[in-house]
Amino acid sequence: MQCPESKLPDVGTTIFTVMSALAREHNAINLSQGFPDFNPDARLVNALEEAMRKGANQYAPMAGLPVLRDKLAAKYNALCGSSINADAEITITAGGTQAIFTAIQAVVHAGDEVVMFAPAYDSYAPAVALAGGKSVYYNMLAQEFKIDWDELALLVNSRTKLIIINTPHNPSATVLRKEDMIGLEQLVKDTDILLMFDEVYEHIVFDGAEHESSLKYPGLFERSFMISSFGKTYHTTGWKVGYCIAPKQLTTEFRKVHQFNVFSIHTPTQYAYSEIMDFPELYLGLPQFYEKKRDYFAEGLGQTKFKALKSRGTYFQLADYSAISDMKDVEFCEWLTIEKGVAAIPLSVFYNEPISSKIIRFCFAKEQSTLDAGLERLVRV
Repeated sequence: MQCPESKLPDVGTTIFTVMSALAREHNAINLSQGFPDFNPDARLVNALEEAMRKGANQYAPMAGLPVLRDKLAAKYNALCGSSINADAEITITAGGTQAIFTAIQAVVHAGDEVVMFAPAYDSYAPAVALAGGKSVYYNMLAQEFKIDWDELALLVNSRTKLIIINTPHNPSATVLRKEDMIGLEQLVKDTDILLMFDEVYEHIVFDGAEHESSLKYPGLFERSFMISSFGKTYHTTGWKVGYCIAPKQLTTEFRKVHQFNVFSIHTPTQYAYSEIMDFPELYLGLPQFYEKKRDYFAEGLGQTKFKALKSRGTYFQLADYSAISDMKDVEFCEWLTIEKGVAAIPLSVFYNEPISSKIIRFCFAKEQSTLDAGLERLVRV
């Protein structure tokens, strides 16, 4: 039998899987893939176990448990001054990635164009391709990764269906400011362009800055899917639960796809998250928690030949290695893993076209002992 024609001919194994496997093979310190190596709050684990023991083991409602959606609505209405309706505007998903995929499938038709910002998270473009759309890229360049909204306007036309925004941004560790949100609002005003905001790192913003959520801007929210993740907020990336907040008319279309994609999400985990949301200090304290790790890791890099770029959000740190090697970044990351015992992610893989990069990404969402072990090896590079 002949293999069918691929719907994603240019897609292979992700760099995250490749580097994590290489790290395991060579017993390297894994600072590549973005997940914590420490446990979540014990109250969350206890709540999950209690929910299972009490019998919460069958299907949840398709949109998610009402108690969880109610608490999310209350949280964001308090933080953002919004008026989200829990029943009509919040859907619980199998992680942020499923929410991204579902939103794109819900609104992108064959021939539609979707604008995204490179370096871009690698799940966006394949989802657009599977919907029959075309990805259009605005390349943000190191080391500032700024957006010129007048330049962006040149990419927008009658075929533009959706613009994807990620803030705080992975992998650049930058954040959008109020003036950026206003610029975007002006760009889409009086158009039918939709927006998708990937805000999974919403609570990890540093140096006293505020996260500028799409939920704060009525002119943006009325046309937006806002996507976030319990995994990033509660150090439980492996539990794979996220959510999408969108106006009623967009949520209606989102749920049409969602119900045939996964239908409903792991029930006891939803109950556990609804319990832990009674402790807002856990997410309100994330900036300080991760800022200490950022500062510690950046200070440690200062003792190496790497040059740390400013990390303003997320739990990632970019570093310039041009003082160390002339190797291309993919080759350098492989060498760093195999020969020096530290795994990182090359920046170039986040772009849609070949770029000359001497920048790699580290994840500092790690135990102190992990960071110490990694820095000890990086000092010797």
